[in-house]
Parts: sequence; C-alpha cells; structure tokens
Amino acid sequence: MKITVVGSMSTDFVVTTKVKPNQGETVFGEKFSTAFGGKGANQAVAASRLGVDVAMVGAVGKDDFGTEIVANLVKNGVDVTCVERVTHTESGSAHIVLYENDNSIIVIPGANNEVKPAAMTKFQSQLLASDLVILQNEIPQETNEAIIDFCWQNGIKTLLNPAPARSIAKEYIEKLTYLTPNEHESAIIFPDQSRSEVLAQYPNKLIITLGAMGAIYHDGTKEEIIPAFEVQPVDTTGAGDTFNAAMATALLQGLKMSEALRFANLAAAISVQGFGAQGGMPTLEKMKEQKQYEKAWDFE
Repeated sequence: MKITVVGSMSTDFVVTTKVKPNQGETVFGEKFSTAFGGKGANQAVAASRLGVDVAMVGAVGKDDFGTEIVANLVKNGVDVTCVERVTHTESGSAHIVLYENDNSIIVIPGANNEVKPAAMTKFQSQLLASDLVILQNEIPQETNEAIIDFCWQNGIKTLLNPAPARSIAKEYIEKLTYLTPNEHESAIIFPDQSRSEVLAQYPNKLIITLGAMGAIYHDGTKEEIIPAFEVQPVDTTGAGDTFNAAMATALLQGLKMSEALRFANLAAAISVQGFGAQGGMPTLEKMKEQKQYEKAWDFE
C-alpha cells in the first residue's frame, strides 16, 4: 500500500498568547517555538506513523530550514527521493498564533510555489507506483490540476484536501476520488448550493469536516454524521492533516467510509493533545492503546 503526498513543506513559527493584538498594537506573548509543518509534510508524516509506505513530492530551499525539513521527513519514515532543493527561493514557512486553544495562520509559500506542472516528468513514475495520491492547496492550482488529470487517466485514486480554500472547476471535482473541505472551504467551492445538496451530489466522495462536531458525508442513501471524540485540546494545529491521512490510510485498508471516518476522528482527537502540527500525530500503536479503538480497525 503506497501513498504519495504532493504538497507543501514548511517550518512553523508558533506564538502562544493570551491577548490577540489589534491592528497597530503590540502585546506580550506567552511563549515561542518552531515546529515542522506544511500541510503536505504533515499528511505524509501522519500517514507514515500509521504504518503506510509514504513518499513526499515537493520543494524546499537550500537553506538550513530546508535541510531540517527533509531530515525530519526521513526521521519519520517518509521517502524523500522526489523532494527537490531549489536555490532561488527560501523554504516555506507558516506563522501561527495560538490563542484560546485555537489558531490563526499566515503561510509564506516560498519553495512550495516552485512545484510546477513542468516538474511532473520528474515524479510521474512515483505517481504511477501509488495506490493513492494526496493533494492540498499550498502548491499552485495548475499543478494540482495536472496531477488530477494524470491520475484520472492512469486509474490512480486521488484525495484533495482543499485548504487553504480556493475554487476548483467541476471537471476536477468529478475526477477526484475524495474531496475533504471543512465547512468554510465547502462554502467557497460550492457557493450557491446548500450543504445537503452538494453532499447528495457527491456521495462517498465529498466529506465535509465539522471541527469538534466530527465529519459528514452522504452514503448514497442518506447523510451520515460521524461524531468527533470529546477531548480537551492543547493545540489544534495539524488536526485536519491527521484526519486526512488517517482517513486515506483506513480507506486503503478496505474499511468502509463510516469506519474510516471514525478512525480518522480518533487520530485527530489524539493529535490535538500534543503540541505542534506533527507533535501529537499518533502511531498505529498509540491508536490501539485508546479505549475507543475498535477491533474492526485492526490492520497492519
């Protein structure tokens, strides 16, 4: 079972504060830290920790941050053969403010914007070797579209986690295997339709995440909400990435959608109890320690 993640890699610069500054205001924060991030790298690490064979495709700068990003992926068991080092721009970064157990984020794409359609010749063989390709919106739209087309033509499953939110043409939605927006992202992708309308239009393809409420999808007959597990979050950064990686892992293992989403919800619930985007991401062994872990999910 092989997942290839094509997407962003970055360093997260994290500030924790009890006071969010207004425009032009300076306040004191509580603490500062750095962590590894980028939605692509996060999802690759999360899937690898759950026991999947994962390869990362993307670009980092030839700066110290890029070196550390690649080393972290290797440490987490991710194949970095198709990670390119570029010289003309810096590695990507994300600047995160943690306030009242939630986050706001500014992303600087840097080298992530260099993952261009023309580069596909360098990693087509990697895509062809994949059971599933995971994409997000932190690389150029035209690259995502080229990859979706290629995977569609070659019978390779695709999952697009459309974050940050931007519109996507209907023809590409049709070609995707799975689309996983949150409520805000869904409203941007489907601006003139109700949630129920779009879920019914894309049964077992469109999964809308609802934060602390869980996730909702249409099973072809009816809508079904898969509730989240109740936990006290420490840091919600990376929870959505953990959810997507765990859902993909479970579906590739043959679980039906409802079971895959419960598995993903549990992985996300564990992840928010650690610090940083990747800090709390669970291993499969950690998952099995949870009382909510179900025998139906037992896979290696």
